[in-house]
Amino acid sequence: MATRALAGKAALITGASSGIGRAAALRFAREGARLVLGARRGDALAALVDEIAAAGGTAVACTGDVRDEAHADALVDIALERYGRLDIAFNNAGGTGPMGPVTGMSLAAWRETLDTNLTGTFLGTRRQLATMLDAGAGSIICTSTFVGHTVGMPGMAAYAAAKAGVIGLVQVLAAEAGPRGVRVNALLPGGTDTPGARDFLDTPDSRAFVEGLHALKRVADPAEIAEAALFLASDASSFVTGSAMRVDGGVSINRT
Repeated sequence: MATRALAGKAALITGASSGIGRAAALRFAREGARLVLGARRGDALAALVDEIAAAGGTAVACTGDVRDEAHADALVDIALERYGRLDIAFNNAGGTGPMGPVTGMSLAAWRETLDTNLTGTFLGTRRQLATMLDAGAGSIICTSTFVGHTVGMPGMAAYAAAKAGVIGLVQVLAAEAGPRGVRVNALLPGGTDTPGARDFLDTPDSRAFVEGLHALKRVADPAEIAEAALFLASDASSFVTGSAMRVDGGVSINRT
């Protein structure tokens, strides 16, 4: 039997209650990872923990908000208490936030979006990185997006700015941590069929429009993005750090 890619490793995943985070939790568990799962919806997290356990995996839930410094620390503390280590962190939680033209955007809406997507990532990676540096190894993955990186989407200024900031943060962390054995990468999904994205995919016409933006003429299943996260989490990507890895179905290059 082939060795599982994450056997014996401890991983935490934020935004794990649905979409890409949930798919990654299931995929990482199948590869042998022991998991700490964070999200705001405790009921959904509990159901996911039960599903992983029923399949023979190991996971524990920690309900909270990535904007809360104490929650970011608790996720790491649980990994160390339960598993004695932290090898992988997938900072996946985020959201588009209120949308609309910059001229009509309130400061509160701007701050909400940046706090969730950028400050939340900072709070998570700060503690995760310190723990991994002490161990001399680890892989941190942060979900960004093509929006604000290769494509400007009207009405999404705060989201684009926050997620572009995530890429900048990743690059600096990778440069700081590389000499001590820790890798840090950004994952840039394209359109993905998640509960959050269904606001944009709620009619046949809107779905066809979004699918048509991609070279593959479809959106991703969350499991496809989870496969890319698994690559970055595993030793298969041992010489990959500081990257903005596009898994976007060609939306960044498509003009048809």
